[in-house]
Amino acid sequence: MHSDVLSLSPHPSSAPLPIAHHFAHQAKLDLYVASTGLSLSVVEKFEQLSSKADIVNFHFPWPMMDVVHLLKPPKCPTVVTYHSDIVRQERLLALYRPLMHRFLDRVDCIVATSPNYLESSPVLQRYRGKTSMIPLGIDGVRPAFSSATLSRWRERVGEGFFLFVGAPRYYKGLEFLIEAARLSGLPLVIAGAGREEVENLGHNDLTNAKIVGKVSDEDKEALLELSKAFVFPSHLRSEAFGVALVEAARAGRPMISCEIGTGTSFVNTDGVTGIVVPPANAAALASAMTYVSQNVEIAQRMGHHAADSFKSNFTSETMARSYYHLYETLLSKRPLNTTQDR
Repeated sequence: MHSDVLSLSPHPSSAPLPIAHHFAHQAKLDLYVASTGLSLSVVEKFEQLSSKADIVNFHFPWPMMDVVHLLKPPKCPTVVTYHSDIVRQERLLALYRPLMHRFLDRVDCIVATSPNYLESSPVLQRYRGKTSMIPLGIDGVRPAFSSATLSRWRERVGEGFFLFVGAPRYYKGLEFLIEAARLSGLPLVIAGAGREEVENLGHNDLTNAKIVGKVSDEDKEALLELSKAFVFPSHLRSEAFGVALVEAARAGRPMISCEIGTGTSFVNTDGVTGIVVPPANAAALASAMTYVSQNVEIAQRMGHHAADSFKSNFTSETMARSYYHLYETLLSKRPLNTTQDR
């Protein structure tokens, strides 16, 4: 048994790319509009692959695949991993909504990545009867970092700081975090974004913030090790889950995040693994940072709870096992596709 993954690329490989027990297939990316990749060749590619599949697992949102599903409906059970509502493109959503519901009406099962998102999404509420919940997961083993890497970062940024890791996207709330660092007077390290990128967003007062740019996995783990806590100030629903929070939990760090009705408050449970504050509120972020800084034992206990929660809920092994059981359930209702090569 193996899995095939279909994606788009401006320069697609002519042959499938083997990755462990998987094969990555690429169709030509013809156009990229409103955060959506479009392709003509993907229709034929999908038909070829789905005709041999026992299960097809779509990822939403990707309107191109809604069209492909309409043109070439698979004959096997279908699952949709529902990552996010369409938040920003409201005008386009009005045009897309009929196609979206036709697609979601026809699939066999929808997977939400957190109970919070299931409860807060009007789209998922419509399909609650066929929606399961499987959280996203990452490798249960934390990436290693050398003592030399740890020493290098300690010399550069110190330790006991508050850490943010992420791209400087519009929904990340960096402006509120930078203001919170100024209000609290507490040290902040921002990784994943360069100084120019942060300043281009209008953040010029970086008195208490050190910008370190993009970092490797080893560097990120070293920074987590040196940090006092992880701060995730995303303030809009475009932040549907927050894998960076899961990485912080794996490292046993207390977390500070915002209540936006998505998976962020599933990963970070207020008062247990960290603190959850109102969104777009620099004063609330500053207050939470101050509390964590002044209450060392409580912060350490939150970090221990975060690590325990990670092991129980957010490993890739747990995620894979849950999908396996879901696939088994769907396949038990239909015969296997005997045309697949084994």
